[in-house]
Amino acid sequence: MEKRPNLDRNITLADFNDFYWLKEELADFCKRVGISTSGGKIEISDRIRHYILTGKTDKIEAAKSKGKSKFDWSKEKLTLKTEITDSYKNGENVRSFFIQEIGSHFAFNVIFMKWIKENVGKTLGDAIIEWNRINELKKDKNYVSEIDPQFEYNRYMRAFLADNPELSSKDAMRHWKLKRSQRGTNEYERTDLEMK
Repeated sequence: MEKRPNLDRNITLADFNDFYWLKEELADFCKRVGISTSGGKIEISDRIRHYILTGKTDKIEAAKSKGKSKFDWSKEKLTLKTEITDSYKNGENVRSFFIQEIGSHFAFNVIFMKWIKENVGKTLGDAIIEWNRINELKKDKNYVSEIDPQFEYNRYMRAFLADNPELSSKDAMRHWKLKRSQRGTNEYERTDLEMK
């Protein structure tokens, strides 16, 4: 089995892309070379790829943030017609609005927050319709939520156990540890059962 490379200044882009890295490992590397550690695993990985390719630690998201809206989500009066902007932020003002419109059972959830992030330009009225749709889906006992790509461990465990109902979580975890230490995809594959 090929040895997993060290995550250091000498790592190649191919090696970085081909192996699994914990978020803590990514953050530690960023601190050592002077890269921002803010955001999720995908954003941090993108910064590291930028560093590997260019040798620069400048924030690649600086260009993205130039077009940010000045709308203050913590203070503005919100209505059903309020447009979702690129500066959208969850907070007490937004929570209060949704509770007033939906009811005290309102709660933020990952699927809903992802929808908001991806639907700049739509209104809070549209967001309420989407929240209600998601809420109805969750009531279905056969509903299985999607797991975002950055949660590789969770995705692997779910797929492994669905494909091997006779095996345990311990079996799935053992195969996950073998899988993540190897070059290539971290998605579950039936051939993973052959790993020793």
